[in-house]
Amino acid sequence: MKKGGNMCGRLNVTDDEFVQGLCISLGLDLHIDPIIPNRFVRAASPIQIIREVNGQRMLQNATWWLLLEPSTNGFKPSKYTSFNTRYDKLNVPGSAGYTPFRTARCIIPARGFGESEFEQQGNKKIPMHYHDLVAVDGAIAFAGLYKEYIDKDCGEITLGCSIITLPPHPKLMQIHRKSSPLMLPQDAILDTWLDPTYQQISEFEYLMHPRLTQDLIATQINKPSQYQPIAAPSIIQRDMS
Repeated sequence: MKKGGNMCGRLNVTDDEFVQGLCISLGLDLHIDPIIPNRFVRAASPIQIIREVNGQRMLQNATWWLLLEPSTNGFKPSKYTSFNTRYDKLNVPGSAGYTPFRTARCIIPARGFGESEFEQQGNKKIPMHYHDLVAVDGAIAFAGLYKEYIDKDCGEITLGCSIITLPPHPKLMQIHRKSSPLMLPQDAILDTWLDPTYQQISEFEYLMHPRLTQDLIATQINKPSQYQPIAAPSIIQRDMS
């Protein structure tokens, strides 16, 4: 039996004081670019990213799927799964995340995220459990990458994005064994991360190790679309070192 499943295929985006505070701290004017709350954002769905273009930071709509392809109605997610980008592919020339990691980094603000764990039984993936994780009195700044897709007829830009994933975190192994999301520390590194002219990527090496920068509340739920608790929540404490 093989256990696993894609990490972080859903996000919990609120417009509460914590997510607003993260956005405002990064210089966003939420009167111009308001947060669009969505309790259940799934992969390949619309999401908002923070990016910097010509020195201006914006909260913009994107598709949570880095690789898009033309369709009869703009761009759609390609057949290649790309809502997550693995950390060990970032420095592989020709990989989907190689160029964005150097010139098109973004932050995906959220209050929390969801994890699903499956077990392979023959040809079927059987769900074992689902969990929701929410930051305690804070927001999460997910490390993201994006790509621009330009409509050759009208010139309209569509954005595709992904979240960088790391090896599994020891404290989250009972929730998800395969990987963990890169949650950025909320300090000066956020400015560096958003700067598209900053290409000294070796400075980001320390981020490529699983680390919880804030306390999380983990709750087992019945299913992602209903997110009804079926067990008492527990606190997963941040890493102190």
